[in-house]
Amino acid sequence: EARPARPRGAPAAMAAAPSETQTQILQMTQFILNEAKDKAEEIGAKALQEFSVEKLKVVNSGKDKIRQDFDRKAKQIDTQNAIARSTAINRSRLEKIKARQDVIQSISADSMDQLKSVLKNEAKMREFVTKLIVQGLLMLLEDNVQVRCRECDEAVVVGCLGSAGAEYSKVLLAETGAKKTCTLTLDKANRLPPAPTGAPGPSCLGGVVLACQNGSITIDNTIDSRLGLVLEQAKPTIRDLLFSR
Repeated sequence: EARPARPRGAPAAMAAAPSETQTQILQMTQFILNEAKDKAEEIGAKALQEFSVEKLKVVNSGKDKIRQDFDRKAKQIDTQNAIARSTAINRSRLEKIKARQDVIQSISADSMDQLKSVLKNEAKMREFVTKLIVQGLLMLLEDNVQVRCRECDEAVVVGCLGSAGAEYSKVLLAETGAKKTCTLTLDKANRLPPAPTGAPGPSCLGGVVLACQNGSITIDNTIDSRLGLVLEQAKPTIRDLLFSR
C-alpha cells in the first residue's frame, strides 16, 4: 500500500514555529518586565512624594509645637518676672514704711523721755497742767467740770484748779466779753492709769481728762493724747525732713 507523500518544506516550517514562539515569549516577558519596572518606578516616585509631604507635615507640626512651647514658656517667664518685680517693689515699699514708722516711733520715744524729764520740775508741771485744764474748759464751756488725773498727780492738779478756773474766766472775758466761771472738782472715782513701767496693761504719762454731764462728755488732755496728736500733725513735716531724698 502506498503512503501519502509529505509536502515539501513542512519540516522547516515546524522547526521555525518554536523559534518564533520563543521570540514572542521573550518580547512579552520583556514588555511585562518593562511595565513592571515602570510601575515600580511610578509607585516608588509616588511613595517618595507622599513621604516628602508627610515628612514636611511632621516637621511643620513639630516646629509649631516647639514654637507654641517656646511662646508658652516665654509668657510664663514674663509672668514670673512681673510677679517677682511686683513682689520686690511691694517688699521695698513695706521696708520703707517700716523704716519710716520705726523712725517716728523713735522720735515719739525720745519726745516722751524729754517731756518726762522737763515735767520733773514741779513749777513747769503746774504750768503745763494749768494750761491743759484751761484748754479743756474752753472746749467744754460748762459750769461744772470734773478733773481726772493719776493718783500720783492729785496734789499738783488740786493746786492748779483755782488758777485754771481764773485763767478760763479771764480768757473768756477777753475773747467774748462774757463773764463766766466754772466750778472744778477732782474726780477721785475715775483715776487715770499709772505711769508706764513696761508691764502689760494701761498706762498714762500724765496730764488730765476733763468730764461733765455725769461723765457723758470728756476731753482727753493727757500727755499721751497730746503727744500722739502732735506727732500725727507733724508727720508730713517729719517725712519732708527725713525722707524727702
